[in-house]
This record gives sequence, C-alpha cells and structure tokens, in this order.
Amino acid sequence: MPNVSLFSALAAAPAAQVSILINDRSFSVPNYMTVAAALLSVGVTQLRETPVSNAPRAPFCMMGACFECLVEIDSVPNQQACMTLVQPGMTIRSMIGARSLK
Repeated sequence: MPNVSLFSALAAAPAAQVSILINDRSFSVPNYMTVAAALLSVGVTQLRETPVSNAPRAPFCMMGACFECLVEIDSVPNQQACMTLVQPGMTIRSMIGARSLK
C-alpha cells in the first residue's frame, strides 16, 4: 500500500498582514484570522478568568458555542474572540479581574 497522507498543506499566496494591539503589545497577523486564532498564534493563551474562582480560561470550541474566549475588543467587553475577524488597528485586552456590566 502506498504511503499517502490523508492531509496535505495547501499552497497559498502570503496573506496581507494587519497590525493589532494585544494587551499593550503590537503584533502583525494575517488579515484572515479571527481574534482567537491571532491571540493563540502570538502565544497568548489566557484570554480571561472565571468571575467566581479566577480560573484561567482559553479558547475551547473555536466556533462560538462555549464563550470561553471572551475578550475586550476596542473597549467593548465580553466579545467572542473566535467569532471576530481581526481589523487593522484593533485593540484587544484579556479580561482579567472583576468585570463591569457596561
């Protein structure tokens, strides 16, 4: 039986990059990424803490069902990082500490 992989990498043209600010640090990421994918790609794995026990949380389902990836985007809290595409100049903050009901 021939050695054939079920999966192969797709050859694609390099994606345009956008600059975003994550927890006060500047990064360039491909323009097609979701905020959750961009955060994970630059090494940010804790996006928020649970309100009761302050346990660290990270993206889990990556499709909007679990709400584990809530972050603050452009000063608006409780945004689903996995459902939001990065935009040039976007400011993203992990939601650490007490929440407000803005």
